[in-house]
Amino acid sequence: MNDKRSNFPLPLSSVTGGNAKPGSLPASQPIRVATPQTATRNAAHTAVQGAFSPSPSPARSAGAAAQGFGQRLQPVPASAPRADMMISDAIRNQMVQRVARQGVQDQLVLGALNTVPRHGFIEPALSAQAYIDASLPIGHHQTISQPYIVARMIEVMRNGGQLNNVLEIGTGCGYQAAVLSCVARNVYSIERIKPLHELAKSNLRPLRIANLRLHYGDGMLGLPQAAPFDGIILAAAGLAVPQALLEQLSIGGRLVAPVGAQVQHLQLITRTGKAEWTSETLEACHFVPLRPGVV
Repeated sequence: MNDKRSNFPLPLSSVTGGNAKPGSLPASQPIRVATPQTATRNAAHTAVQGAFSPSPSPARSAGAAAQGFGQRLQPVPASAPRADMMISDAIRNQMVQRVARQGVQDQLVLGALNTVPRHGFIEPALSAQAYIDASLPIGHHQTISQPYIVARMIEVMRNGGQLNNVLEIGTGCGYQAAVLSCVARNVYSIERIKPLHELAKSNLRPLRIANLRLHYGDGMLGLPQAAPFDGIILAAAGLAVPQALLEQLSIGGRLVAPVGAQVQHLQLITRTGKAEWTSETLEACHFVPLRPGVV
């Protein structure tokens, strides 16, 4: 993906949803289990501790890999600084190194993680925890996912290939959508909770991401008028993946979603034909529930 994006303000124009009905797809046998995301990890070790050594690291290599994509994200204007924006880039670099040590190898994904300022998507009171490997509350009983799980899901969905159209279900505060915009040509993101939809618009507007469209609507219906999608990623867990989303995948497209109630696992679904999909169960995780409708 060598195309360049203009840095005009984020359009944020909405697109209307479809009327497809949800369904299900059976899962396969688990392949591996890893530590799930959690919002209860100790954050003390991630406090700012001074200068960071500039020695070579996976995160620095990743930053080079995503250099072209980083130009899509424009810094917040200096005329309106926030105290939490003073968090050092070195702390974000440390976060990316930690994610790499956890097994994420896709340099483009790691570079995107190193480009997007996570502290700009959370409340200032939580700034000290912005770069810990944990999910954090964003209001309305929702969370911003832990950095590892964001990177892992995008890595699995991308699978080293080129992504043209990507759909995200559950915009939340907009963080994952911003990361996706660094690795895909076009990103569409749906949020069912109106205040969070507005929050994401507010968080993303200063970054001026031209290839991202936000939509307020029922994510379980997908976005049929923008389909097919090379990748679909869900930031909420259902008992099954809605059939509408499966049908909006392109042939060869990959969907990554948490599936389950009390016990959840990431599930990778690949569309192999007009009416054929394969399913693979990955690692353990923990997400908020996937719900229909809008509020």
